[in-house]
Amino acid sequence: MAEVEQPQDAVKLFNRWTFDDVQVVVDAIINSGPREDATRIGSAGVVRRQAVDISPLRRVNQAIYLLTTGARESAFRNIKTIAECLADELINAAKGSSNSYAIKKKDEIERVAKANR
Repeated sequence: MAEVEQPQDAVKLFNRWTFDDVQVVVDAIINSGPREDATRIGSAGVVRRQAVDISPLRRVNQAIYLLTTGARESAFRNIKTIAECLADELINAAKGSSNSYAIKKKDEIERVAKANR
């Protein structure tokens, strides 16, 4: 039951900081989803990486994964609760701040894809 309550607690924290809760989550997902990735292509032992576009569904799934991973890692060995860390991660990602784990990883994924075009 605690897994269900954590996102709700994080959304309640938006009201304390005067943010529109649904819009923050939507903006965070939009800003933290990578548009391009590098995949492995090859056979018979010869493998090279090729840049590919990411489908919209994978982009949303990847964004949610990056946001939750960032919140979990920032809450580890920290006084802050997971809900507070999730709220911070969502707000930073919605702003496009480089303090967000999801934004950093998105930029890294897109940089690797650009190098493999």
